[in-house]
Amino acid sequence: MDFIHEKERIYLENESGECIAEITFPSVSEDMVNVNHTYVDKSLRGQGVANKLMTSLVKDLKKNSRKAAATCSYAVDWFEKHPEHKDIYIEKN
Repeated sequence: MDFIHEKERIYLENESGECIAEITFPSVSEDMVNVNHTYVDKSLRGQGVANKLMTSLVKDLKKNSRKAAATCSYAVDWFEKHPEHKDIYIEKN
């Protein structure tokens, strides 16, 4: 699976160039993003694509010494289930 990486978005396209999975994370500050949206097309659901998007995002954030907050319910749940990434996750109170 070859995700396309942009400044505030990681996504996957099908053969027709349509977005079939994505995660968006606008910058909140120079060193922090807000994971605000994940989407996986119904044709890919149940295959771990959203998890792969999150894993790819976390890898990029760590590489660039950035942190993440999350307003997307999937991302909030994902960070709760992956405490090994608590070093980059800023929980909202």
